[in-house]
Amino acid sequence: MIHIRFRALLRYFWLLCLILPGFTAIHAQTDFYNTYSFTQADTLRGMLRPERTCYDVYYYDLFVRVKVDRQWIEGYVDIYYKVLADFSTLQLDLYANMAIEKVTAGDKKLDFQRRGDAFFVQFENTQPKGSTGQLRVYYFGAPRVAKNPPWDGGFVWSQDDKGNPWVGVACEGDGASLWWPNKDHLSDEPDSMSIRISVPAGLTCIANGNLRQTIPDGNMQRFDWFVSYPINNYNVTLNIAKYAHFQDVYQAKDGGKLALDYYVLAYNKDKAASHFKQVQRVLAAFEHYFGKYPFWRDGLALVETPYLGMEHQSAIAYGNQYMRGYLGGMIPPDMDWDYIIVHETGHEYFGNSVSCNDIAEMWIHESFTTYMEALYVEYAYSYADAIRYLNSQRPFIRNQEPILGPMGVNFDNWQGSDHYYKGAWMLHSLRHAIGNDEQWWALLKEFYSRSSYSNITTIDFITFVNNFTGTNFSSFFEQYLTYPDMPVFQYQLQQKDEGLKLRYRWKCDVPGFDMPMLVGDPTRYTRIQPITGEWREVVLEGLKIKDFRVATELFYVKKQELKPGKSN
Repeated sequence: MIHIRFRALLRYFWLLCLILPGFTAIHAQTDFYNTYSFTQADTLRGMLRPERTCYDVYYYDLFVRVKVDRQWIEGYVDIYYKVLADFSTLQLDLYANMAIEKVTAGDKKLDFQRRGDAFFVQFENTQPKGSTGQLRVYYFGAPRVAKNPPWDGGFVWSQDDKGNPWVGVACEGDGASLWWPNKDHLSDEPDSMSIRISVPAGLTCIANGNLRQTIPDGNMQRFDWFVSYPINNYNVTLNIAKYAHFQDVYQAKDGGKLALDYYVLAYNKDKAASHFKQVQRVLAAFEHYFGKYPFWRDGLALVETPYLGMEHQSAIAYGNQYMRGYLGGMIPPDMDWDYIIVHETGHEYFGNSVSCNDIAEMWIHESFTTYMEALYVEYAYSYADAIRYLNSQRPFIRNQEPILGPMGVNFDNWQGSDHYYKGAWMLHSLRHAIGNDEQWWALLKEFYSRSSYSNITTIDFITFVNNFTGTNFSSFFEQYLTYPDMPVFQYQLQQKDEGLKLRYRWKCDVPGFDMPMLVGDPTRYTRIQPITGEWREVVLEGLKIKDFRVATELFYVKKQELKPGKSN
């Protein structure tokens, strides 16, 4: 076991400190993760070593034969790349249980060395900066079987109720290299991709993008799909079953028409046709807040899967059994919408179009998308219902670890789901800290517009918020992203003739934390500006103690009333 003392993490947060005045979270992060141990395999997967940064993949052409009866796959991938720095060795990734038959470049066979789940390809001649290249990796094997999909990645070899094969794959966190060779790092997405899958005759294979052709392949049938946008490697998917197919069309505000394709088990077709009507309102809601569905040319598909769901780009895995909420629960009982449809469609914006560079920053995918659930409720129901929905998720926050994980080690070992729920509450709090909904909606739309089809960092979002609002929210993000604990609003109340005297301050980890707060009468809250460790005062005219409230429905904070005269 190699103990990594967070050199990559240190570099990252020193950069934060240099770029963002007041952002000093380096000590919080290193202290929290200092007892964690990582292996060489973690750094090979998670770190951008020179053997990775020397090239950029712009196109994959993946061909796979799926031997369902043997739970076996075999094929090859053509990798097209641009040379960013002179190199003679590059790193690719494929799980160690999968065999590599050979690696070729044109008619030349290349040497390679395996190191755990990575392998290093050696070229006879230096690949010069500015050139382009292509290599092919032939491989085969029995891919890892998912024990608890989609949280535990791998293939799902299942059967439908009629005994027919029903196969899928999910690999977020674990990585696409568990089933096909690639540069398995979130920072490098191909500009487009071909996915050609051969399956036993009589079955259908659904992958990402658009189906270009179906052709015989011996005693199998090959389905050729093409993705015309950048795509995260973990979003590349296949789904195999006896699918029934039906279609719909969504019309955007500008009149553009989006193809909607639904692939479901045949005996669920009627149920699906009714249930999937809600997709129209989901797309309308997200278009309202962020703009049109991002992968317009490739269309949107829902594909019934033998696991709950996954945001596979343009081919969303759907396994919520046509129930409301999350398998029938986890939304207020008076609401009727499908969590998987809303959440995974939200990921088409944040996760697929806007992507993070390191899995440690997965909050960019999950916090935004969880917050989008509340935005959907606000659009379809009301603002009050959105707050009620967010409050129903508040008990899931554990405050056990920072939302940001350690960089450069492919960290996916979260103790809870704070990068979902706490992150969503952070955005909810930011909305009310800004205190101007017109500006908030403009901020969300503009940030998404500028960041679409790209990889971003936490720094990018913080810098954008500060510049867009003209306010420095660095201490806000430092507290919520890099410390486990929530800020505590400490206050003292004293009834006066003219009203209620309020003394207040923030108690939290970050010096200078100064998030605005709303207090007083909930029908006409008063906006105040507490700061860490410094007592401030205000008189709330005409207010009685019994009517005083702290707006914990609008901010993720803990309130703590202290007796007058007590300062700790």
